[in-house]
Amino acid sequence: MTQSHAASVPAACQPGGVRDELTRQVWDLLGGAAGELERLTITGPPTTLTSRFPVTDVSAAVVGAALLAATAGDGTGGAGPEVGIDTRQLGVAMRSERYLRRDGASPGDPFDPLSAYHRTADGWLRLHANYPWHRAAARRVLDLPDDAGPGDVAAAARHWNAEELETAVHRNGGVAAAVRTEEQWRATPAGVAAAALPLVGTRVLGEAAPRPVRRPRVLDLTRVIAGPVATRTLAAHGAEVVRLDAPDRPELPAQAWETLAGKHSALLDLATGGEQLDALLAGADVVVTGYRPHALDRFGLAPQTLAERFPGLVVVTLSAWGEPGPWAGRRGFDSLVQAACGIGESERRDPDPASAPGALPAQVLDHATGYLGAAAALLALARQRRSGGTLHVRLALAGTASWLQSLPRTAEPTTAEVVDATPWTEEVATPDGVLTLASPPGTVDGRTLRWPAPPPAYGAAPATWPTGKAAT
Repeated sequence: MTQSHAASVPAACQPGGVRDELTRQVWDLLGGAAGELERLTITGPPTTLTSRFPVTDVSAAVVGAALLAATAGDGTGGAGPEVGIDTRQLGVAMRSERYLRRDGASPGDPFDPLSAYHRTADGWLRLHANYPWHRAAARRVLDLPDDAGPGDVAAAARHWNAEELETAVHRNGGVAAAVRTEEQWRATPAGVAAAALPLVGTRVLGEAAPRPVRRPRVLDLTRVIAGPVATRTLAAHGAEVVRLDAPDRPELPAQAWETLAGKHSALLDLATGGEQLDALLAGADVVVTGYRPHALDRFGLAPQTLAERFPGLVVVTLSAWGEPGPWAGRRGFDSLVQAACGIGESERRDPDPASAPGALPAQVLDHATGYLGAAAALLALARQRRSGGTLHVRLALAGTASWLQSLPRTAEPTTAEVVDATPWTEEVATPDGVLTLASPPGTVDGRTLRWPAPPPAYGAAPATWPTGKAAT
């Protein structure tokens, strides 16, 4: 099921220890067979992502799990191939959006100028305003004109308490998070709910006969990073992926270029395109959604509804805050989860409280959740084909954050080795120009992964499964 191309891989074997134990822990949590771990080799320097948290080790564990799941044996005693990951490539892959180039030029900062920490009357607030409708919501709450800039927003935010502004922004359709310490977060109802989330939860929604083995078809209803990382990882390992976006909510161009490799991108209004959606669901093996819990229920996409109408599906739901708890209905992104749960405060570099909080060296919650989602989807798919059932996999950025915060960390940030990204990127010709993309991380039987066709082309495909491709 894995697509790969020959290339050389630098090797600098690392000893066991924390990294191996963490990889084993993740693989066990996913329900992977213990013997499969022997196929994975992790090479490279100990640290390529600077943090107080064990971010490099976490990255190796989740990417290693995805590689193992994608190449697992057939269940009849056949062993899968050897797989490997170099931590230098992890330093690139976990920050893949930073290495995007179009015709050799950077598309610019992926964060809007308003998407930043803003000082409030009693602390700090992290605002997310990359999408125009979220920028409009923030300005509306702050009683600012449509052209208000970062300075205007910063000045207006000073008149609010952080949690009051957080609530007001969310009630008006925007996205924001008050900055809390880890202790403050754990004392909130939302923090209590997040702490109870599993890293990955898998449950059986209903009975279904095992489906025949074929090239997996994945219906992708995700945006931004976590969900698209999961589905592009599935595409990199041979799945046929159709991604749907709403015509009136266009994806940001840079995010589309960066996450659509190997996928067929189509536009479909779910409110009016029910027949097309049903046809896609009927042909799918895996459905991945990346919206708030219940946000897509009205379109027939609730997991239980899917189990009743399309028995045998693997349903993967990713969200920011998880399904239970008072924040289940809130919008959220990686940067906001970091701010709310205390990671921003823990990563603060300047002890002066007047200085802005810090952040992880990458959108680690997004990327880690994405690779975990891909691994869990692949293992659930294999389980379905062996013993049947309709399976539901649940993940949340807040759950990934709780897991990360539970791991040992250092008092001072670890020093990362400087990485040359060139060996870990590739050029892809697209209708929008030649894109430089971070390659899919890992090797299979000594071969490095490369992005399969089709190249990124936002909204260019019909909302149907491609024809003329034989199932394998």
